Amino acid sequence: MRIGILGYGNLGRGVEFAVKENSDMELAAVFTRRNPADVKIFSENVPVVHIDEIKNWTEEIDVMILCGGSATDLPKQTPEFAKFFNVIDSFDTHAKIPEHFAKVDEAAKNSNHVAIISVGWDPGLFSLARVYANSVLPDGKDYTFWGKGVSQGHSDAIRRIDGVKNAKQYTIPIDSALEEVRAGKNPELSTRQKHLRECFVVLEEGADAEKVEREIKTMPNYFADYDTIVNFISEDELKKNHSGLAHGGFVIRSGKTGENKIHNHIVEFNLKLDSNPEFTSSVLIAYARAAYKFSKEKNFGCKTVFDIPPAYLSAKTPEELRAKFL
Repeated sequence: MRIGILGYGNLGRGVEFAVKENSDMELAAVFTRRNPADVKIFSENVPVVHIDEIKNWTEEIDVMILCGGSATDLPKQTPEFAKFFNVIDSFDTHAKIPEHFAKVDEAAKNSNHVAIISVGWDPGLFSLARVYANSVLPDGKDYTFWGKGVSQGHSDAIRRIDGVKNAKQYTIPIDSALEEVRAGKNPELSTRQKHLRECFVVLEEGADAEKVEREIKTMPNYFADYDTIVNFISEDELKKNHSGLAHGGFVIRSGKTGENKIHNHIVEFNLKLDSNPEFTSSVLIAYARAAYKFSKEKNFGCKTVFDIPPAYLSAKTPEELRAKFL
């Protein structure tokens, strides 16, 4: 499989490293909006190409992995480039996934391409955990907790506010809520009762701090439904104390079975990640393999993680999978 990367930030670099771990793949090119001469990648003999030239590469790329942000990049890029390539994205604005799917599906079907959207760990692996647990325990409640960790999508959304030079956002689960869920108490929890969001923001010179803070706290789909703390700090402090990209979280379903519903079961799937972008990029690469297989079968259109057989993620044969993992 010949892989293309569009966007060379933390996620794009992670995809580059992940390709090296998969012997059935090779990196064909990296595409950027910046001056290609200014983008230094780790792979030798792989061209860095300006995005304006991307449509000249349709015969050289089997799957294009889109590494832009969900706030403004992917809503435009995924339906646009699904016209020319098989594509994978990590669109993570949950409320807008149905709308995004519809646009990408139309573009992919009209051009005979495969697009897999919202790939990562949430949405992505956590989505699968929710479906598996709901299917097994139909009488129950779902809970998802994220963090403590850096949210790339939320950090990116802050950085796009006028007056913001740089920013990191931490998602922090509220311990008391998590403890109630694990104890099987099945509490009714609002969005605000489950998580706190804490932001560390570096302002551009002369920026209005009050205006920036107000824009952050009222941002729909990102911060408006949460208690949000905004800290304004220096660039040096951000680099010194907030340079990591760790993250993680928990998907929990508490469900009852039996004649009188007396047996309670807790299903929990959790992740603890040293590097959010590197783990996310590893998930993207696995789904790139699935997109390639779907393309060979002419199974075109937009897909999500729910549509992909687990075997299509693996480089192993069905016989190897049955022998090793079943």
